[in-house]
Amino acid sequence: MPLSKPQYTTLPYFSDSAALFSCVANEPWAVFLDSGYPHSQQGRYDILAAEPVCTLVTHGELTEINQRGVMTHSTANPFDLVKQQLLAFDIHEASDLPFNGGAIGYFSYDLARRLENLPVVAEDAEGIAEMAVGIYAWAVIVDHAEQHTVLVGHQIDAAKWQALIVQFSQLPPAPQDNAPFQVTSSVQSNMDKSRYSKAFARIKHYLKEGDCYQVNLTQRFSARCLGNPWTAYQTLRELNAAPFSAYFNLPNVQILSSSPERFLRLANGIVETKPIKGTRPRKLDTTEDLEQIQQLISSKKDRAENVMIVDLLRNDISKTCSQVKVPVIFDVETYTTVHHLVSTVTGVLNPNQHALDVLKSCFPGGSITGAPKIRAMEIIEEIEPHRRGIYCGSIGYIGFNGNMDTNIAIRTLVYSNHTIRFWAGGGIVNDSVLDEEYQECFDKAAALLNLLKQFTLS
Repeated sequence: MPLSKPQYTTLPYFSDSAALFSCVANEPWAVFLDSGYPHSQQGRYDILAAEPVCTLVTHGELTEINQRGVMTHSTANPFDLVKQQLLAFDIHEASDLPFNGGAIGYFSYDLARRLENLPVVAEDAEGIAEMAVGIYAWAVIVDHAEQHTVLVGHQIDAAKWQALIVQFSQLPPAPQDNAPFQVTSSVQSNMDKSRYSKAFARIKHYLKEGDCYQVNLTQRFSARCLGNPWTAYQTLRELNAAPFSAYFNLPNVQILSSSPERFLRLANGIVETKPIKGTRPRKLDTTEDLEQIQQLISSKKDRAENVMIVDLLRNDISKTCSQVKVPVIFDVETYTTVHHLVSTVTGVLNPNQHALDVLKSCFPGGSITGAPKIRAMEIIEEIEPHRRGIYCGSIGYIGFNGNMDTNIAIRTLVYSNHTIRFWAGGGIVNDSVLDEEYQECFDKAAALLNLLKQFTLS
């Protein structure tokens, strides 16, 4: 169903997009792709959207497609279904905007079962869709570098367009929250130290036997809670501002992500991924904090882990790209609670390939599986008590203009059925030390644990 030429209107610029998003935050399928600005200077663009003209929701083998209230179902591959929907709009106009409308949503870690034959062992305690993607006919793009805001839309009638202009031209008054967010229980992990130790030992066995070079081991934290999670997200972005953050309000689940990690970006025919491998906790003392950075840079173990994942991602990207390169290796990026070792892999998209082809061929991200990827995922399914769900999947956009930017959904909370869950972990290799790896889980979870503590009833 081809749409007309995109419409553009310049809107007033506001430095805090979260305040602007508050006017639609509680609408079903409202989504906020958040650069973390002004609490973080590492991101540039925020994207706000709601009222998708089509939604695609995958449970198991079936994807439900809702186009303006008309429901159909398909057993086709979910990545291919999203691609079909985007191509059906037949929009080829180049744009300076990173996103000019298109698909926004999440692809859960467990969507990998539609790509690979994996064992079924871990408990699916989440019970949520493996994919939820909306096709958005309008979006607000906030460029913090240029202090410029644009409303972009496709085939929006004049009255609706004017209403959107008015809605996003002023900050809404602070809402009277009749359902404040509250954590009503202690935070529980699905692995105490004893169970984590057994899982760690099992992975070491597989590493010694030559099954893998690296396996990512995570634990799941959960707590009971009540109220509106949008309140919690606004606090999260202050506590742990990150360039690939997101808030996604679905009818039965809300996602609060403060991810520091880019999975895949595609712009102007160039694909980029930035895997994280290597972490040190921040220190309050400046000298001690700098020592943490130097330890990270000089760590043979962390550098070896990073190289393993870089090689894995080079292979994944080469399935759809040529001229695959590693322009940056072992860079250090600093966040609120941790330092990370980050590398960059790039490639030139091959002709007749689409952003969804790249995402499908690289999914899920190798930085959160291990290497080789498939065997690592088999071991993860055997050892971790619960399915990961959205955690370690990906959240982001694929635009009508062919651009894509997606995160690795780490530092991410999932709220449904009055329970909030999040995960933390790291890559295990032959020279990993049990106590260090166990502590790293809590270093990475520090901001999320702090968030829940702030909302816990005293």
